[in-house]
Amino acid sequence: MLTHVVLMRFTDREDAPKAAELLQGLRGRVEQIRDLVVGLDTVGSPVSYDLCLITRHESLEELTGYQEHPAHLEVAAWLRPRLAARAVVDHDS
Repeated sequence: MLTHVVLMRFTDREDAPKAAELLQGLRGRVEQIRDLVVGLDTVGSPVSYDLCLITRHESLEELTGYQEHPAHLEVAAWLRPRLAARAVVDHDS
């Protein structure tokens, strides 16, 4: 199993709830997603990111399929111009 973790910091923190809604909407639309968790930061410290996305995939091929899926690309197109920073970790689990 491959776990995909993405931390996002938005230029405008107020975009985070809409981003969470859009990302949660991928559940059931993208068959390569085995599990999906979206969390919004509640502390707001100077080092906090605004949103954490965790998806799980059976393989690297599934992760790639998810990343290339039209529904994911649509959400990513909304996200990218709103992001101030992003960090990604993919690990075996």
